Amino acid sequence: MTQTMIDLADVTVRYRGGTVALDHTDLRIEEGDFVALVGPSGCGKSTILKLAAGLLRPSSGGVIVGGREVGAVGKQAVRIGLAFQNPTMLPWLTILENVMVPLKIVEPFRSDYARKKRGEFAERAEALLAQVGLKGFGDKRPWQLSGGMLQRASLCRALIHDPQLLLLDEPFGALDQFTREELWDILQALWINRRPTVLLVTHDLRESAYLANRVCVMSSRPGRILEDREVPFARPRTLESSYSPEFALLVQQLRMRISHARTDQQETV
Repeated sequence: MTQTMIDLADVTVRYRGGTVALDHTDLRIEEGDFVALVGPSGCGKSTILKLAAGLLRPSSGGVIVGGREVGAVGKQAVRIGLAFQNPTMLPWLTILENVMVPLKIVEPFRSDYARKKRGEFAERAEALLAQVGLKGFGDKRPWQLSGGMLQRASLCRALIHDPQLLLLDEPFGALDQFTREELWDILQALWINRRPTVLLVTHDLRESAYLANRVCVMSSRPGRILEDREVPFARPRTLESSYSPEFALLVQQLRMRISHARTDQQETV
């Protein structure tokens, strides 16, 4: 029986100055699911991600992650992996050392890091790098790798500590289309093999339909979930299948849902 990993109940987020980022928003994500958030810029997608990561508190409403209220005193309920549009690798460390950074911070790995960093943990990182096509690049520095290679390494860093929850904020947004599509396949394979719960923020509707089990469409600010859409395509998905009429129809429907929401909001202003 699956359990709820993320539960936002009637959440409102109001920033200083009075800007309302989220307005009475509900979102439930079950353990092992892959959910994409899409919508216009400024609609609150990244705000939801920050709430799930515990980086932000709601102005009202409840945020439960892994069965615990976010920010509650005590042991963190779940291990969380994070990857962003900018890989933010530490330039003074090798790629292998960058990938292993979470192992220095997160328990139970932190307690064993000094003893295992050159053995078991290094092998763990090398195996992940090999999975994403970076075998042999562990001893390179960040400035020696391309943007696509750095984003692959960033995914490894987000997964090295076996997170139950993976939060991705536009991780492929700065990449060219060919590299982005390669990384879609890599992320899909990693999810199929490891099955973390994934929350992906993206502006790319094709990306959302390719990767996610559900696509949640958000309104313009103040953000709300307008539609929670199941993605019906079997896995593993292929680039060829993403050009099928059924796939194109889903992407078009998502696009029109966002477009209509923006028009409706403009008419009420």
